[in-house]
Amino acid sequence: MRIGILVAGHVPDEMIGKYGDYDHIFSQFLADPQLTFKAYPVVDGVFPENLDEADGWLITGSKYGAYEPHPWIPPLEDLIRKIYEARMPLIGVCFGHQIIAQALGGRVEKFGGGWIAGPCKIERDDIGGEQQILAWHQDQVTKKPDAAEVVGSSPGCEFAILRYGPNVLTYQAHPEFTPDFIKDLAEARQGLLPPEMEANVASSEPSTDRAALAKEIKHHWLDHQPVS
Repeated sequence: MRIGILVAGHVPDEMIGKYGDYDHIFSQFLADPQLTFKAYPVVDGVFPENLDEADGWLITGSKYGAYEPHPWIPPLEDLIRKIYEARMPLIGVCFGHQIIAQALGGRVEKFGGGWIAGPCKIERDDIGGEQQILAWHQDQVTKKPDAAEVVGSSPGCEFAILRYGPNVLTYQAHPEFTPDFIKDLAEARQGLLPPEMEANVASSEPSTDRAALAKEIKHHWLDHQPVS
């Protein structure tokens, strides 16, 4: 199955050598013999020419806001609507979660409670129980689209995981992040987080839920039945 990764931002320059860019991080996190990955750096204006270039899609995180006036935002929203209307499987993470909601009629804003970074407990309404995911965001979805069902929430993020029917699944937090990555990210962007969030990031440890989240994302693509 061919997965198109719509890269909406880049890993900080000082971290690229250690981790690669976000498409590499996701292809490693979601490695599977049934999946192949191709990156489209939409943040740099590079878009697929046709939807049939992939069988499923993923939109990465970004340092940019979904509501900011960047020239690549409107065409990305148009592409999201085309993917949605074609009923193709789509995953969104952090910025991806936000831009999908915005493109489909929701609203994204800076959260009044400030930054959420480090380990975050998400209550899952669809599969039951609680999962821990590493978070790194100040923006969040403040009004969900009518088509979206809330399947995960936390005290600081009401719309933490959204599902749009069988074809679209989005996460506000970062299932692809590792503790080392988020700690290095905090170092690279030193002074960005308030002290309490820096302390939360420093407490990050490997999550036993990371493998389950990778499996969930892969099955979202692989279990998808094309609609004729």
